[in-house]
Amino acid sequence: MAAAEMSLLKPIKPITRFGAPTAVRRPTSLVRMSSVAATAPPKPKPKPKKGGGKSEIQETLLTPRFYTTDFDEMEALFNTQMNKNLNEAEFEALLNEFKTDYNQTHFVRNKEFKEAADKLEGPLRQIFVEFLERSCTAEFSGFLLYKELGRRLKKTNPVVAEIFSLMSRDEARHAGFLNKGLSDFNLALDLGFLTKARKYTFFKPKFIFYATYLSEKIGYWRYITIYRHLKANPEYQCYPIFKYFENWCQDENRHGDFFSALMKAQPQFLNDWKAKLWSRFFCLSVYVTMYLNDCQRTAFYEGIGLNTKEFDMHVIIETNRTTARIFPAVLDVENPEFKRKLDRMVEINKKLIAVGESQDIPFVKNLKKIPHVATLASEILAAYLMPPIESGSVDFAEFEPKLVY
Repeated sequence: MAAAEMSLLKPIKPITRFGAPTAVRRPTSLVRMSSVAATAPPKPKPKPKKGGGKSEIQETLLTPRFYTTDFDEMEALFNTQMNKNLNEAEFEALLNEFKTDYNQTHFVRNKEFKEAADKLEGPLRQIFVEFLERSCTAEFSGFLLYKELGRRLKKTNPVVAEIFSLMSRDEARHAGFLNKGLSDFNLALDLGFLTKARKYTFFKPKFIFYATYLSEKIGYWRYITIYRHLKANPEYQCYPIFKYFENWCQDENRHGDFFSALMKAQPQFLNDWKAKLWSRFFCLSVYVTMYLNDCQRTAFYEGIGLNTKEFDMHVIIETNRTTARIFPAVLDVENPEFKRKLDRMVEINKKLIAVGESQDIPFVKNLKKIPHVATLASEILAAYLMPPIESGSVDFAEFEPKLVY
């Protein structure tokens, strides 16, 4: 679509008000796993470390997932003999960008980390642990996927393969840094165990492109927004990991730019009616997942001086505007009705959580969940069917500021 059609998007107003911290709710159960050798079989009941007991990872629809794909199809997509749309000069330039490794010496810890962790107490401490665990799991998921793509594409397209390998380097660095943060709280995720024990979700290559592009770009807007907020409000800087978010988010941005180049090299994923439907579907999935997840964890955002819903809407709108440069259609997230639907989903999700935490037997719980699940599904469908915004320019719209590394 023409770049001019993106003028339908309204400019977002900057966040100007953040909610003051209020009473925090009881956090969800935590995953606490000790570090063991990757080759050792998992132990059913490991000894707990200092800091509390351990529990299995609770899989839900909102849990960070591990992904796999059709690697044979991936090899065909990036075969330079079969796909003449591959812009080898663009990928060479991207490879040089990744080889520069701007953050090679950036993620260096200091004594501030442990000192800050020791000062965090009560529910806020627990919610910080959960933030670190979920973030580490998500980054490690990216590492596994990118590492395998780098290995499988080495013969088919060495340049693209090397970029994937370098992105896996970035993700591993992020996951390790987060896991070191957990050690400040006397905990650690056993990443070797996660690799073997976690269920993998299969996505076709085109779905990997849509979902991963969105994941990287929404990660950029989340990190840079938190960084800028805490820089302006240092009194909420309760843990030093946030000081690293400015550089961190540029890794996310570069990864997203790479996936944008991949999609441009596969025009069949962007230029028909099915692409428009799938684009909107993945936008909605990512936005709803983030909104519901964050609204379950308002204590974390309030703890760093953010109003959760304002923060999320800012991130969603900015991500949507960025995504409109490449996706053929995006959601009209600036329509007030879209936020109203998200808020209704939050209330329905609270009811589902309450049913799940009740003392009823599983059969009764499932029966009680049925009407709430149906209502939630109807809200999601209604949001999906809202009139979309036709987009799809691969260039920057004139009114939009270019992202700066």
